[in-house]
Amino acid sequence: MLYPVAGIILIAVGAVMLAKPRLVFELTESWKHDGGVDEPSKPWLFSTRFGGAMCILAGICGIIVPFLP
Repeated sequence: MLYPVAGIILIAVGAVMLAKPRLVFELTESWKHDGGVDEPSKPWLFSTRFGGAMCILAGICGIIVPFLP
């Protein structure tokens, strides 16, 4: 019963990471930089989007697993 709930949470988090990587940067990384860096680097954006896609795939798998024999 936990797999579908975790799957839905992973899909939601992955969708935010995929659609709004700058929001994820603001929430997780911006406090680490003093003044000069206001934008995330292109590799950071790519890795965040890639991680979001992997979270979505893991969430889908988590929803499907309970239905497998």
